[in-house]
Amino acid sequence: MSEIFKQAKEAIIKGDAEAASELARKGLDTGISGLDLINKGFIPGINDVGDKFGEGQLFLPELILSATAMQGVIDIINASLGSDEKQHQGKVIIGTVEGDLHDIGKTIVVSLLKANGFEVLDLGRDVSVDRFIDEAEAFGANVIGTSALLTTTMPMQKELIETLKQRGLRDRYKTVVGGAPVTQRWADQIGADAYAADAGDGVRKIKELLGQV
Repeated sequence: MSEIFKQAKEAIIKGDAEAASELARKGLDTGISGLDLINKGFIPGINDVGDKFGEGQLFLPELILSATAMQGVIDIINASLGSDEKQHQGKVIIGTVEGDLHDIGKTIVVSLLKANGFEVLDLGRDVSVDRFIDEAEAFGANVIGTSALLTTTMPMQKELIETLKQRGLRDRYKTVVGGAPVTQRWADQIGADAYAADAGDGVRKIKELLGQV
C-alpha cells in the first residue's frame, strides 16, 4: 500500500497524467479508499510541486502538468465515492481586482486549489468589488481571494473588506490577499484574514483558515 502512495506522489511530481490516473484506478481496484489515495499519495505530491515552484525549482509548464494530472486523479476518485465522501475541502472564489489585467499568478493558485480538492470559481481579471461579493453570495463561498499586481490597484483589496463590513457580510467570508506588491503588513493594515506569498502558500493559508491543517 505504501508503495502505491509513493508512486502516486512521484507521478504527480513528474506531471505524468497517464501514470497518475492508472495508479488511481489500480489503488481503487486493490481496495485502497479513495480518500486515502488522495490524502496519503497524490496531495503530498502536489504540495511538493507547489513548494518547489515557490522555491524556483520548478517552472510554470511543469506546475501546469502536475496540476492537470492531479485534476484527472480527483475526477477518477470522486467518481468512485459517495456524495458525502467526495473530496471537497471548501469553496473559494478568486479573481484579480478591478483595474488590474494580470492573472498568471492567480491562475496558478486556482490550479493548485483545485488539485487539493477545493471547489473554485475563477472570476478572471478586472473584477469589481460588487462582483466579488455578488458571486461569492451566489456560489456559497467560504473564502474570497483577491490578487493585485499593481500598487495602484491594491486599494481595491481594502475596499472589498470595507464593503463586506458595510453589508454585514464580513464574518461570512475568509479573505486572502496576494500579488507581487502585496505584503503581510498590507494584509494586516486592511484587516484581511491572510496573506499569500505565492501559490503554495495560498493553498496552505486557505487550509489553515478553514481548519484543515
